[in-house]
This record gives sequence, structure tokens and C-alpha cells, in this order.
Amino acid sequence: MLSKRIIPCLDVRDGKLTKGIKFKGNIDIGDPVEAAREYYEQGADEIVFYDITASSDERDIMIDVVKRVAETIFIPFSVGGGIRTVEDMRRVILAGAEKISINSEALKNPPLISEGAKAFGSQCVVLGMDVKKVEASAKTPSGYEMVIHGGRVFTGVDAFWWAKEAENLGAGEICLNSIDADGTQEGYEIKLTHLISTNVNIPVIASGGAGTPEHLKDVLTRGKADAALIASMVHYRYYTISEIKAYLQGSGVKTRMTW
Repeated sequence: MLSKRIIPCLDVRDGKLTKGIKFKGNIDIGDPVEAAREYYEQGADEIVFYDITASSDERDIMIDVVKRVAETIFIPFSVGGGIRTVEDMRRVILAGAEKISINSEALKNPPLISEGAKAFGSQCVVLGMDVKKVEASAKTPSGYEMVIHGGRVFTGVDAFWWAKEAENLGAGEICLNSIDADGTQEGYEIKLTHLISTNVNIPVIASGGAGTPEHLKDVLTRGKADAALIASMVHYRYYTISEIKAYLQGSGVKTRMTW
């Protein structure tokens, strides 16, 4: 069995670490560079960095913050927000990221996935999916709809279809975020995660809803996710990454231990 990855998520707004609930009511809670260093030292497998207003503000990602985080950690680092072109991807990689996460622009311009995969390899291209549960319909038969621009714009695109399409276009990984569960600390959206994880052949990172180590165990086993994104439970110091990994290891979920 491959080790399951535990990945802290740094949502950044105006250069500051921020956290909201269901993509609303964000408050600033610290310095993303300090947080990245702390999580790296605790044993994080990767770090994800999102400039959460770059797309909606139609501006470039804050490349200086990306550079400062990259200089601080020595584990894989994924960066997203405001990436619209292959040149944007190149700038982020040159700033120190190993992976580029594309979300809103990928849906508006699907060939960007293929262009990025051709330029840097599929392993560098992560498809970010922000998903909202809706009534099943002819347009969204799975009952899950893609939402872009930080949860502001409903697209009418079925999430299940888009995951499969993005894989075919060359995405090497999916970061699957449930807007309904985001920030609630009440558990991941298991049905959605299982649906996507069992129907694509690329790794799926579950995101949205982590509140306890039990929630991670649930999504990594029942949800079949390859990795779990966490935020509130470590940002507010309810748990350390070492404690989470120790629980998972003791529960039969293989993780990369660092001691």
C-alpha cells in the first residue's frame, strides 16, 4: 500500500494566511511563511498554497510570497491562484513550486491543462476542483456542480464529467474541494470523494471539512482518497501533523513517519 499524504493548505489573501467557512467570512490568522515552516517541521508531506483572490481579482499570483515559502520548506510545494498561461506556470515553478494548481482558468480554457502537461509533465499539473452539491439534472447528472472564482461563479458543469475530462487532457492529480464541507470541521464529503477517486486513474487529494484525525481516516479509507488536505485543525493548533499521523498509523492507515 502506498503511504497516504497529509497536506496542510495555506489559503493566502493579501499576503496573509486566511481561513473561512464555505468560502465565506474569511479572517486573517497569520503569516503563511511561518506556517509553512512549522508544518514542514511537524512532518507535512507537501504544502499547498492558494492565492484565493487572484482569479476573482483578475491579477497575478503574489510571486514574492511563493518564493519566500519555497525558500523555507524542503518538501513538494503546490501553488495555485491566478494562473492563466503556461508562462504563469513557468514563473511559479521558477519561484520554487514543484506543482501548479489550476482551477478557474482550466475550466474556462481546458487546453491549458494539455499545454501545461506538455511543457512541464503531467505530474506538475494539479486540477483544482471547487464543487457544490446541487439537484441532479440533465446538465449535472452526478448532483455535483463546478464552481469557479473562489466559489462565486456557478458554471453548470458536472463535476464528475470534468474530473474525467481533465484527466484525459493531461492533469496528473486532482485536488477535490467540497464547498459544502469547507471550513466546517465536520468531516469530508465522502460520497463526492469516493465518486471521483474510484473513477479516475490519477491521485485525488480530498479537501474540505477536516476537524479530527478520524475524519482523515474516513476519507482515506471509505473515500478512497490518496491524500488529505487539512487547514483549520492545524491552523488553530487543535492537532499537530505528528499527532494526526500517529493516529492514522495506529489505525492501520500507512503514512510517511518522520521519527
